[in-house]
Amino acid sequence: MANTAHIPTSNSALIAMIADEDSVVGFLLAGVGNVDLRRKTNYLIVDSKTTDKQIEDAFKEFTTRTDIAIVLISQYVANMIRFLVDSYNKPIPAILEIPSKNHPYDPAHDSILSRVKHLFNADSVASTRH
Repeated sequence: MANTAHIPTSNSALIAMIADEDSVVGFLLAGVGNVDLRRKTNYLIVDSKTTDKQIEDAFKEFTTRTDIAIVLISQYVANMIRFLVDSYNKPIPAILEIPSKNHPYDPAHDSILSRVKHLFNADSVASTRH
């Protein structure tokens, strides 16, 4: 398949996180964390002092790294950089919006869910034409 994206198999692919401290710590305790030789991590803890620019930079870095397969981002953080999240269209790394302890998940703001709904609506319109 010529147009499929490939994840490097020499080492395990990583999961990156951009979220509040509780969410990131939970995933770090589960073994998701990584620090490479250049002291680069695969996570960004977002708090009240984190700027939108720092979130944008982390998102851009994580989505261009070849060793990352999934980027988990708290939905309230994704809303801060919604233009970047909505414009991202590569299959790998996959972007998944997750809820956080203080911010419940709202399916109306999830860019992936809205793309899937659009796809199914287009399929249902096409299937009724036959």
